[in-house]
Amino acid sequence: MKSTSFSIRCGLFVPVDEGSHLESTDRAYFEEHYTKSEIRIPMRDGVHLYTAAYVPKSESASSPIWLRRTPFGLKPYGADCFPEPAGPIKYYGREPFIFVEQDVRGRYASEGAFIHMRPQVARDTPGPTDESTDAYDTIEWLVKNIPCNGRVGISGSSYRGFYALCAALSNHPALVAVCAQAPIIDWFLGDDFHRGGAFYLAHAFATAWFLDQQRPDPIRDAPLPFEYGTLDGFDFFLRLGPLGNVDRTHFKGQIGIWNDLMQHGSYDAFWRSRSLHGRLSNVHASVLVVGGWFDADNLFGPLAAYRDLERENPGTRNRIVVGPWAHNDWERNDGEALGEVRFGDKTAEHFRQAIELPFFRHYLKDSAALDLPKASMFETGTNRWRKHEEWPPADTVARRLFLNDGGRLLDSAPIESGAFDEFISDPDKPVPYTAVSSPSVSREYMCEDQRFAASRPDVLVYQTEALEMDQTVAGQINVMLHVASSVTDSDWIVKLIDVDPSGYQQLIRGAPLRGKFRSSLEQPQPVEAGSITPFQWQLLDIYHTFQSGHSVMVHIQCTWFPLIDRNPHKFCDIYAATETDFGTATQRVYRSPASPSYLDLPIL
Repeated sequence: MKSTSFSIRCGLFVPVDEGSHLESTDRAYFEEHYTKSEIRIPMRDGVHLYTAAYVPKSESASSPIWLRRTPFGLKPYGADCFPEPAGPIKYYGREPFIFVEQDVRGRYASEGAFIHMRPQVARDTPGPTDESTDAYDTIEWLVKNIPCNGRVGISGSSYRGFYALCAALSNHPALVAVCAQAPIIDWFLGDDFHRGGAFYLAHAFATAWFLDQQRPDPIRDAPLPFEYGTLDGFDFFLRLGPLGNVDRTHFKGQIGIWNDLMQHGSYDAFWRSRSLHGRLSNVHASVLVVGGWFDADNLFGPLAAYRDLERENPGTRNRIVVGPWAHNDWERNDGEALGEVRFGDKTAEHFRQAIELPFFRHYLKDSAALDLPKASMFETGTNRWRKHEEWPPADTVARRLFLNDGGRLLDSAPIESGAFDEFISDPDKPVPYTAVSSPSVSREYMCEDQRFAASRPDVLVYQTEALEMDQTVAGQINVMLHVASSVTDSDWIVKLIDVDPSGYQQLIRGAPLRGKFRSSLEQPQPVEAGSITPFQWQLLDIYHTFQSGHSVMVHIQCTWFPLIDRNPHKFCDIYAATETDFGTATQRVYRSPASPSYLDLPIL
């Protein structure tokens, strides 16, 4: 086994056998070796869905079908127009697969009405259509009308991952393999638009515009990026003011999903009906769930989907792989680095060659036995792939780190009675989430150096001594804060950070909890001003080794802008708040024997 040394921050990467190098497909090869057909496949209610099928000119009858369903359009349209290869076609076009792509109902060239995260109803109510029935009808038509080996696999990333999971729920007998990559599973519980009840403003703004802007000819015209008029996203959103100004000044009532976001500020029936969380039962196909540790959009989805599939489908062949990737990096690039953090190898190529392609070859083509564990997880810090037969690993021990005096983070509980640390939180001067000037969400913020925030008076910093040995954290991190506030609502953000000997403060994980949702996402309640109140929540899973000589750091703050919208510091409907609702808050974080604040780290 070969090994390669890198800097302290990069650690050690232990590669695995990745097989032969895959040669990607360019357009010339694609056009020469495939025939394109445009099909309008009828659904059970008479609606026709536009579908493009790319059939290899040789070996087609013995080839399986690789399907993707998308709400983003299939440009270019036209039987003689081939796209620049992307996704599976780009990487696996030299394999004999039949590649099929489809506009989902109501989008681009497909008929019908489009509904975001269309509720799954057909299982409970015979007759209606949903994305599962559309997937079933599509697969049924394909295997009956396109010469193939009778097997179908489906993949999709992000929103397309939602459609892949819906296809899994269809249980069509020909569907044997599903690869759901960064799937959206619930838009309120943790994907895209919300975390801990807090609204992810910058991402929601850009995504809503991209998804729903009005276009005169949606078949030919791709979505146009929003014109911010500045590269300074912090300044743009701060000048924007309360959330109600977005529609008045920019969206003009034309962005439907933004209107839904503004009208459904808690986990109500609207969001619950669109959730796949808790509904991934009776799945027969083998499922491979894919995620990225640094995915700012959809890390909640793959982790929740895998846990649901495991719980609801005992005995089904479910697997998960999580690499050191930002959103979609497993198919966009080689996965060797993100920002200043390097991972020691081309991790995305490893995924494609050693995991994704063998998965589809095995189930669609009867290739050799599949040597994939339940969980193929990239361990950051040491930079190596690890195999586990369950995730999170069972053999972890909780290490409780207490906030203590002098900014110390200790294994021992505090001893000073009534002790606390205090700061002023001002929504007019919020803590930025990144040092990068960009109106869109920085892809690198999930592992960015946090020294720009550590020096602010409205950020509390706690740190361990340098570690004497490696500490590997695998799984969810439990947070307990005892806090007191001078106001009836505020956000609390906790960031877990790895500090290397050079002083680089790499963000490993961060997450907010909006005060009014501390007990329930469905029933918001005010916080009693001045009263010590426990706040308990979890940070999403990590798999990270804090190496010897590094230290563990925690930041605590109440703003994270414009990643998260500004909390007015007042119990109210924030989506309808006005300028007069916003005010400063005096915030206290307690670190006493009676009211301790701490993190529980699952140490492997």
